[in-house]
Amino acid sequence: MSATATQTPAPRRRRGRLIRRLLAGVLALLLVALVGGYLYAKPLLLTGTGYAAHNACALAALAGRQDAASDLPPNPLVPFLRTSTSADGSSTTTTVLGVLAGQTAYAGPGGCTIGAAPQLDLPAPAQVTIDPTRNPFSTAPAPAPSTTWDPLLAKAFGDDLDASGKKALGTRAVLVIHDGRLVAERYAPGFSANTRQLGWSMAKSVTNLLVGRLVAQGRLAVTDDHLRPEWTDRRAAITVDQLMRMTSGLSWNEDYDLGTPITRMLYLEPDMGRYAASQPLAHEPGSYQQYSSGSTNLLCSVLRARTGSGAALPWRELYQPLGLSSAVWETDAAGTPVCSSYLWATPRDWAALGQLALQDGTWQGQRLLPEGWMARSTTVLPGQGEETGYAAGWWANRLADGSLVDPALPAEAYWANGHDGQRVVVVPSAKLVVVRLGFSPSIKTPDTLRVLPLVKDAVAATR
Repeated sequence: MSATATQTPAPRRRRGRLIRRLLAGVLALLLVALVGGYLYAKPLLLTGTGYAAHNACALAALAGRQDAASDLPPNPLVPFLRTSTSADGSSTTTTVLGVLAGQTAYAGPGGCTIGAAPQLDLPAPAQVTIDPTRNPFSTAPAPAPSTTWDPLLAKAFGDDLDASGKKALGTRAVLVIHDGRLVAERYAPGFSANTRQLGWSMAKSVTNLLVGRLVAQGRLAVTDDHLRPEWTDRRAAITVDQLMRMTSGLSWNEDYDLGTPITRMLYLEPDMGRYAASQPLAHEPGSYQQYSSGSTNLLCSVLRARTGSGAALPWRELYQPLGLSSAVWETDAAGTPVCSSYLWATPRDWAALGQLALQDGTWQGQRLLPEGWMARSTTVLPGQGEETGYAAGWWANRLADGSLVDPALPAEAYWANGHDGQRVVVVPSAKLVVVRLGFSPSIKTPDTLRVLPLVKDAVAATR
């Protein structure tokens, strides 16, 4: 048989080449679609990996916990996350399926920071030694069993619920301080009086106390404006008070969605305050209230610039005078405390912060905040806004028109409010501070969280 007889006919060869080209084109289109889809979704994926990496790193470094998965909220991305920690424990990395959207959190003496080792400026150890006896709750004995308080704690922990309901409620710590004494305390299994817990946005209320310290010292005024050197436009009119009240007018979106400012700030920006300051005005300063973690981080960048202190500022102004031996405020990569979100403390130290507020800024005979600071900070101003009851870093029961958020609570009650069910509630007329910490991502209403019912029952018990 001749060689030409065994050759593939020309039409068949052409069809083969055409099919291969079509397949290559389809594969190229699929690759482009996959790459494009990944690039589009990458900001959201980085939010997930950044959250998980920081969560695992901080829980190990600050709370001594190795069960980071139990603190991840329900999310379709969670099953695809892969987290690993370096052999020396200095860093934790999370990716999607081991290869995509990797984020690394680095551990240091001030907790964990995404994308860089923590840049701290703490003074020498001898200067930051904390005397825990300045916090009377840190050394107080555990309260004795009580027929008054134990049923209230049982309800707050969901002892009446089945196992799934109790897990969803997620209570991990409850403390009640009455008239300056620890009268009730309970912890979930695996937690104790010595376990640091993250307060999330309760840090915003503590930022208010930090501002009050500087105002009391004459280093700052709530009316100060021209807060950033690059603000040469209408943003120069923004004041310290407006940042605390979240009425700066700066454009913001607090939704944890694809590419929103809050997710970019927390998981992509090394200098969170600078990023928040870069936002344009959406409203005239003081005219509109919009919840913004960016405002609080911007405020702490202002405090750092005014005082020359970063990570050291809360140590000197709050931890030392109050004896908060457990408190740690994690920083961004620029060394500024992430004042919106990343303050860790034991429940007893959280209680001390609430007690300082209850006492209008006095502590062991020393005035730390300006007289009347808390009354001013918990007064809701009239005007257009998005958050019912938000004042100057604290949430208040009494609204600007005199109506109450919860009529069953005393009018003057106010509270710090954090993600996943963190609360410190202060009721001055009852001399009461109630602390509730936990992990409750599926609980959406205050009554279901059982915090406000607990406070109502506690008020009744003190009468």
